[in-house]
Amino acid sequence: MTLSKRQEPLLSCRGLEAGYGASQVLFGIDLDIHAGEVLTLLGRNGMGKSTTIKTVIGALGLRGGEIRFGGQSLARLRPDAIARLGVAIVPEGRQCFPNLTVQEHLVAFADQRNDQRDSWTLERIYGVFPRLKERARNMGNQLSGGEQQMLAIGRALSTNPRLLILDEATEGLAPVIREEIWRCLATLRAAGQTILVVDKYVHRLVGLADRHVILERGRVVWQGSSAELDADRSLWTSYLGV
Repeated sequence: MTLSKRQEPLLSCRGLEAGYGASQVLFGIDLDIHAGEVLTLLGRNGMGKSTTIKTVIGALGLRGGEIRFGGQSLARLRPDAIARLGVAIVPEGRQCFPNLTVQEHLVAFADQRNDQRDSWTLERIYGVFPRLKERARNMGNQLSGGEQQMLAIGRALSTNPRLLILDEATEGLAPVIREEIWRCLATLRAAGQTILVVDKYVHRLVGLADRHVILERGRVVWQGSSAELDADRSLWTSYLGV
């Protein structure tokens, strides 16, 4: 995608520092996401990817630096307030409710937070995930892992987010189901949805995302375009374990 030099990032992180107890995990993370862009956070396990996401959504306190979303500081906002600004997360582990049906998940969380012309209605979500329509009356605990992941994405979309965050987008899924998730994300990208995604399947991400940020021990060690990442396979072996 082509970005205007004057266009402000939708999400901007500067000097992000965070951690747990006495342990500091993030050391000065800088990253930007522009509207309509797909950005990945890459790195081996334990390098700070999920911690970065938790800090952005307010689930983990900010120890230093600045986070701005849509020009507004998120530093002192609670997670629910950040969500109301239009940040939605598909969490690692899906976290579907066992006592709600598929349709109840999608209706209960529905909101119009983004003033989109083409909003994510129930039927539009079913159009992206026909399997969810087939399982509309099934409880959350009656779904396969892949169906739960589709439901978690659909639930996030039902809030009509400005930014969709996926933590470990295809973790633990069978290859055929992973392909369905990749097709879904490609559809969302084509629709102009801004996405931040964490996943380990770099060979698929280079065909999906606009840019990538690689973390190593809580620091940004590289960032660039898909073309640049695809061309430099030394990055894959040095930082991604591919």
